Amino acid sequence: MSVNLMPCERPVMIMPKIINVLLVGVGGQGTILASKVLTHVAIAEGYEVKMSEIHGMAQRGGSVVTQVRMGEGVYSPVIEPGEADFIVAFEQLEAYRWAHFLKKDGVMIVNTQKIVPLTVLIGAATYPENILGDLKERVGRCIGLDGLKLAFEAGNAKATNVVLMGVLSKYMDFPEDSWRNALVERIPAKLLELNQKAFAFGVAEAK
Repeated sequence: MSVNLMPCERPVMIMPKIINVLLVGVGGQGTILASKVLTHVAIAEGYEVKMSEIHGMAQRGGSVVTQVRMGEGVYSPVIEPGEADFIVAFEQLEAYRWAHFLKKDGVMIVNTQKIVPLTVLIGAATYPENILGDLKERVGRCIGLDGLKLAFEAGNAKATNVVLMGVLSKYMDFPEDSWRNALVERIPAKLLELNQKAFAFGVAEAK
């Protein structure tokens, strides 16, 4: 699915380049909500945005990939290998699978959680060892963190996605207020406080 998004009643900013963000995880991790928070921030700051979603058997724990492109004159939502400025990986194996999409000077944020895929469970494949160590050798800037643990501390494991957005916010040129406003707009009121706490934990982790 591809979605074209334009800022509402605000002039488009003149951007030095198009920024590409790849969010990768498995079904149920909140990858799509995280991408909607990100696009909300970008639109509020005057960016043109295009977003695409790929659901690979998401309901069965398969890969979920969201591509977000923002800037001036964004004509396609597709990010090619070697073009992602940021990769936010919600699970280690997904980080490994998509690492080749990162630019040489890009930033990869990896949640250290492991979700064993069906192929491993049935013995048809093995889960790679030392993924994070390998990524840190291959990728210029790789930030690994236990987002699940921080989400538990905030009050709900499902807030892992917002923890990761907190980390991402420290590497992007958007005001923190814009991120917090996006949470207000995208998170149900009854879950807002714990997600605000999760976001703050992510921000602190990135410092």
